[in-house]
Parts: sequence; C-alpha cells; structure tokens
Amino acid sequence: MAVALPLNEGDCSIAEARHLALDFLTRARTEHAVEISARALDLTQLVVSELVTNARKYAPGPMLMELRIMDSTVAVSVHDSVRARPVARSEDPHRIGGHGLEIVRAVSRNFHVHLEPGGKCVTADIALTDEPGLGLRGAHSPRGPR
Repeated sequence: MAVALPLNEGDCSIAEARHLALDFLTRARTEHAVEISARALDLTQLVVSELVTNARKYAPGPMLMELRIMDSTVAVSVHDSVRARPVARSEDPHRIGGHGLEIVRAVSRNFHVHLEPGGKCVTADIALTDEPGLGLRGAHSPRGPR
C-alpha cells in the first residue's frame, strides 16, 4: 500500500500532510486489516510534521511526500529539491527548538537520506505495532547509544 502527495508551495499545508497520513493508516487498518497501534498513528503524524516542516523551511521548490506500508513499518518519505543531507544539531538540553531531526531519529526504526540528481529523499520507518520491551528506537532507549 502506498500513497503520494505533491507538496508544492502553498498547495498543501503541514496539517493536510498529517491528515493524509492519518487517513492512509486508518484505511490500511479498516480496509486491509493491517495491525496499527495508536502509538504508530501518533508517531507517523509527528514524523510527517517534522520532515515536511524541514523540507518547507530549507528546500525551495516542489516536494513530494510518500507513505508506504512495508512489512511491519510505514515508511514516511519526503523528496525535496536540495541535494544536501540534513544535519542534526548537537545535543543541548537548554536549546529551545531545533530538535526535530533528533526526535525523528529517536522514534524511527530506521532513518536514511538518499541523494538524488534533483535533490534528496529523507525516509523514516515507523513500527506499525508496539514492540514490547523496546525503547523508542529499536533496542536503544531515548537516551541510549545511537
């Protein structure tokens, strides 16, 4: 199952992207009997917000968001027009804001950036079901090794 949404400037708000993600996962759950936890719904919307916000903030031009269910995850991908990898800021508990990429990495099973001829694709994989005994990111706790 997959869906794509062009995110051309002014055409689609971040809230609309979150709603698309929620609708996509709700349809997968009801129409295709895919097991999806409430936590996965929330985390997917959070990741969509962060990735789309970053693309809007740092990449001029057209963007594309794709959602794809593969195995036990939903892959959230955002394609943009800047051919540079996003860089997470160093940890600073006193900094206000600027933690989006840290959060996305912490809640994702996998996070990767693929450089493309016209820009990049940033993808975060979110577990569809709760994984007992595991922290936010696989076997790592939120403050554990990365």
